[in-house]
Amino acid sequence: MLSLHAHDPSAPLAGHLPLGSPAGTPSPVTVDSQSLSRDGRRWIPVMGEFHFSRCPAAEWREELLKIKAGGVDLLGTYLFWNQHENDRGTYRFDGDLDVRGFVTLCAELDLAVAVRIGPWSHGECRNGGFPDWLEDVDCAPRTDDPAYLALVAPYYRRISHELRGLFHEDGGPIVAVQVENELYDQPEHLATLRRMAEEAGIRAPLWTATGWGAADIPAGTLLPLYGGYPEAFWEDAHDGWARDMRRHYFFTPIRDDHAIGADLRSSAPTGTGPDARRYPYATCELGGGMAIAYHRRPLVPAADITSLALTKLGSGSVWQGYYLYHGCSQRVDLKEPNQESHDTGYPNDLPTVTYDFQAPLGEYGQVRPAFHALRRQHLFLHAYGAELARMPLHLPDREPASLDDRSTLRWAVRSAGDQGFLFVNNHQPHETLPDHDGVRFGVTLPSGRTVAVPAQPVRIPSGAHFVWPIGLDLGAGLRLEWAGAEPVTRLEVDGLPLTVLAATDGVPATLALAADVEIQGPARVDTAEGTTLVTVTEPGTSALLTLTGPAGRARVLVLSPEHALRLNRMRVFGQDRLVLSDDVVFADGDRLRLHIASDAPSVALLPAPASLVGSGVGEAVADGVFTRWPLARAPRLPQPVLETVREQAVAAPARTGGSHDRASAPREADWDKAAVFRLTVPASALDGDGEVLLRLRCTGDAARAYLDGRLVADHFWYGPDWEIGLRRFADAVVRHGLEIRVLPRDPAARVYVDASVRPRFDAAVTRAAVESAALVAVPRVSLTAEGEGRV
Repeated sequence: MLSLHAHDPSAPLAGHLPLGSPAGTPSPVTVDSQSLSRDGRRWIPVMGEFHFSRCPAAEWREELLKIKAGGVDLLGTYLFWNQHENDRGTYRFDGDLDVRGFVTLCAELDLAVAVRIGPWSHGECRNGGFPDWLEDVDCAPRTDDPAYLALVAPYYRRISHELRGLFHEDGGPIVAVQVENELYDQPEHLATLRRMAEEAGIRAPLWTATGWGAADIPAGTLLPLYGGYPEAFWEDAHDGWARDMRRHYFFTPIRDDHAIGADLRSSAPTGTGPDARRYPYATCELGGGMAIAYHRRPLVPAADITSLALTKLGSGSVWQGYYLYHGCSQRVDLKEPNQESHDTGYPNDLPTVTYDFQAPLGEYGQVRPAFHALRRQHLFLHAYGAELARMPLHLPDREPASLDDRSTLRWAVRSAGDQGFLFVNNHQPHETLPDHDGVRFGVTLPSGRTVAVPAQPVRIPSGAHFVWPIGLDLGAGLRLEWAGAEPVTRLEVDGLPLTVLAATDGVPATLALAADVEIQGPARVDTAEGTTLVTVTEPGTSALLTLTGPAGRARVLVLSPEHALRLNRMRVFGQDRLVLSDDVVFADGDRLRLHIASDAPSVALLPAPASLVGSGVGEAVADGVFTRWPLARAPRLPQPVLETVREQAVAAPARTGGSHDRASAPREADWDKAAVFRLTVPASALDGDGEVLLRLRCTGDAARAYLDGRLVADHFWYGPDWEIGLRRFADAVVRHGLEIRVLPRDPAARVYVDASVRPRFDAAVTRAAVESAALVAVPRVSLTAEGEGRV
C-alpha cells in the first residue's frame, strides 16, 4: 500500500500584504498567505488569458460567452503599449483597441478581469509591446530612470481614464492588475510601477507580478504569480522534449520555473525568489497550449494540458491561470509587423499573424478537446474550491527520485482536518508512463484518521490523471468517506442535494459510506468493517443513487468519463441545471445557445423543461435521468474551387538569426517564389451568422493566405490541418477569393517538429502544395424552454 501522512496546516499569515479591497467594498476580495477570498468565501479563480486587441471587437461577446462556458471566471488580458501609442503622444483606444468596451462587456457577462498593463508586456509582441519610438529616446527602459518613467506616466494615466468606474471598489470587474512582465532583477522598479499606477488612479485589490526565474519581487508589494508549460517554442530545435518542462508533471512544493523566458535573460537566476511562506500559490501562465516558432513547432495534445493543470492543482495552486485560453491574431494594421521576430532582436521568429497557441479555444474560436477536458476540472473547482483552498499539499512517504523517474507513481494529497482530495498523475508528454498494478492508497489525515482508498487494489492505467475525494460532504447530513471516482459538481435538484461524480477510466467506481446509509439505485452494495461499499458497474446517465441516512436524503450521479467530458452546469431557464452536449453550450439570458461542430449534435438537460423550442430541434427522448433533444446537423456547405496558379516553388534558403542564432522564417522576397493556389468561395457558404472554417491540408514548410493582396493568415506547418475562420472576412473573401502561397523547406534549416508528424514534414523538401480545401460550417443554435418536465 502506498502511504502518506498529512499534518495540520499552520495558520495562514494575514494582514501582512498591502492587498485586498478597502473597507466597506461590496463583495470584497482579500488575500492571505494561503488563499484568496471573495465576498467572505475562499475562492480559487479560474483565469483564462484572451487578448482583446488581437481579436475583432465584433467577436468579443460571443467568444467571452464561450470562455465563461469553459468554467473561466477571471479574464486575463494584456495591454500592449505599441498598439495604444504607436505614434508618440497619439493614443488609440478605439475599435479593437477599446479596452473600456471590452472590460464593460466582461462586467455584463459576470467575468472578473485581471489587466496586465505593462509597460513591457511580452506576449510574443514586437519589442515586448514597447513602441518603436522608445528606441529613439535617451532613457533606460524597465528601470527607474526618470526619463523612462516620464514616458510611462501619461500612458498609465490614459489607461486609468479608459478604465474609470470599472475597478472593483467602484463595483466594476477589475480585481487584479499586473505591472511589467518577467522582470526578475529590478524590485524597486516594480514597486515604482505600482505606485505610479495607483497615483494615476488605477486601483485593484490584487497587484501582481510574474515570479518565475527566481524573480526579485519587492516584499509586501506585489503577489507573485507562476507558470508552467507542457512544451517550449523558445527552446532550441533539438529533438525530443524540452527537459525543464518535465517538472510540471510531478507533485512538488516548488513553484518556480526557471525555463519560462530563459532565452530572454542574459544570465541564469541566482536569487531564491519570493518567500513562499508569505504568499498563496497562484499561477497566471499554465500552458493552455504552446505557440509555434519557426525553428521549434511543438504539438500539444489535450492530455498534456489537463494533466499539467491537475498536477499544479494537486501541488497546492489556489489560482489556476491559463495562457493562452483563447488563441488570437497578431495585429497587421500598424506601421510595422507586430510579432516577436529576429528582426527585432528576439531569439525566435513567430508567424506574422497567427497566435493560435493550440489553445482550448482557437484563433477563430474553434473548440478544442482541451476545452471540454479542462471544463471538467473547473466544475470541480467551482463546486469544491472553497474547501480545497484551505488544504495544503502533502506528499507521500515515497516520492519519485528525479525528473527521470518513470516508475514511481506520482500522487499527493491536499487535506485539512478530516477531509482531503487525493491527486494522481500518470501522464507526461512524449514518454509513455507505465500502468501501475495493485495500487491502494493509505492516507493518514491531519485529524489522525487513516483511510485506505479504494477497498481493493486497482490498476492505475497509463495516462490516467484524476482527483478522488476523502470525507466529502454530500448534504443532508451524509458524508462520502471516500470514492474511487472524481467529484465534478453539486447542486440541488427536486429539493434534494445532488453530487455528480465521474468514473475514472479503467478503475471501478466505488464509494464508501457509513454503515447506516441505505442505497437505492443501479449499484452493487456490500458491507465491510462498518462501511457501506457501493460499486457502480455501469456509470452513465442512468447511474443515479438515492442515499438515505439518519438525517435525510441525498443523491449521487456517477457519470462515465465520456459523459463527464460533455457535462456543463449552468443557470438557465430560471434554475440551475446539468447540461450534456458534445458541442460548446452556454446560457445567454433566457436562452440556451450552442455552436454546432459535432456530427450528431444534441443537448440533454437535468432537470429538464417540458420542451425546448428552436430551429432544428427534434423530439425529446429519455437518456437515463436526463432528457435529450436531437439537433439539426451543421449543413453541408458548397465547397470552394481550388486552382493551381503556380506549381513550382523554391525553398527559402536556410538562414539563422536572432540572439540565439536559430533558424529564421522566410523573408518577404521568398514568398515571390512560393507555389500559388487560388480559392474561390461560394457566396452561399457564408449565409447565416455562424463561423465558417476553411480547412486546408498542406504539404510545405510555411504557408500564407492573402485577401486582395493583403496578408490575413499564416502558418508554420507542424502537423494539424490549417484552419482559417472566414466570418470576419466574409464580404471580401466572396468578392476576391483567397490566394494561398506555400513554400517547401530547405533541409539545411534546423527545425523541430513532433516525431509523430516528421515523415509528412520531410515530404516538404520536394513538394509545396495545398492538397485539399474544405469549408466547414459551425452554425449557432438558440433554444428557449416551455414548461417544466420530469426530474
